[in-house]
Amino acid sequence: MQNNKHFDLWSKNYDIDVNISDENSEYPFTGYKKVLGDVYNRVMQKCPAKVLDIGIGTGTLSRKLYEQGNNITGIDFSEEMISASRKNMPSAEFIQWDITKGLPEELGKFDFIISTYAIHHLTDDEKIVFIGLLFEHLNDGGSIIIGDVGFENRELLEECRAACGGGWDSEEFYSVVSELRERLQGICELEFCKFSHCSGVLVLWKE
Repeated sequence: MQNNKHFDLWSKNYDIDVNISDENSEYPFTGYKKVLGDVYNRVMQKCPAKVLDIGIGTGTLSRKLYEQGNNITGIDFSEEMISASRKNMPSAEFIQWDITKGLPEELGKFDFIISTYAIHHLTDDEKIVFIGLLFEHLNDGGSIIIGDVGFENRELLEECRAACGGGWDSEEFYSVVSELRERLQGICELEFCKFSHCSGVLVLWKE
């Protein structure tokens, strides 16, 4: 996993780099705008809502939700990323935190817990534990919405890895939906909407 120093340095050019990757249909951010648009539309169905954004980054998505009257709490482990978000969301709450350590104790409950391009820093085992923790912070009828690099099955992941060659990030752990669904069976329901060859939106809710 990259440290927060890396993301502090990246904060000034993050949005530019992501948009270039998306526009060129390149791994890992191809489909990025569609992913964020889908998450936005799902939250807006219940606006105004209490929203927890995990890995809020520069606030590209949550700023739009904030402007529509949603109550935003953002978590990120980069102080510079939080600083960039706070400029556009002065009334939002921000917590600097490393999600590999779980969740901060002071969290309340939310209608939506969203995360875009952050959960891939957790291993497959860590994801299962972390998702369990997230459900403890959902209001009745709430859902977890995760937009990220992800694949419907292991074969598609390996195809993408082979096509990327040396450009593949071996320090990140991308979700394989078929495997995730099997491990979460009996815990929650799971829906996956694919938006490119390497990205999509996961929606999880209690059975």
